[in-house]
Amino acid sequence: MDETSPYEAKLEEAKKALQECQISKALESCLSCPSLIGCPIRTAYVRTVYESMSKGEVGGFDF
Repeated sequence: MDETSPYEAKLEEAKKALQECQISKALESCLSCPSLIGCPIRTAYVRTVYESMSKGEVGGFDF
């Protein structure tokens, strides 16, 4: 059985929100967006990626 960890599930949600935002603004990347700096959607995505990589631990990543 293939279970998704809570971190992976949260990452998928954040990724979906980011992609929906990019689609709504007709962008292929956040780097083209004038709202890049301070964007709450991108900030949440980056934080979620970090949490997913570190599995909630402070410090290193589990590759």
